[in-house]
Amino acid sequence: MHTFPRPQETHLSVERQPVEGACPACGAQPLASYRVLGEGGLWDVVKCQECLHSVSRERAPRLGSLTPLGLTIE
Repeated sequence: MHTFPRPQETHLSVERQPVEGACPACGAQPLASYRVLGEGGLWDVVKCQECLHSVSRERAPRLGSLTPLGLTIE
């Protein structure tokens, strides 16, 4: 049995940061940067908000925002 509460939201979303530039596929202006879960794990992407073309895609940290204690001790 899990001890964490179930989400109350019906839809989950991630905060998207606006990015300057235009989509190379459709020419639209609204580009955004955000983290997605895809094949192979987490990715930091920049996508067109009109046609969803991926402008860039880089592997995100393997554990997301979690930093294990062993990596912070000097």
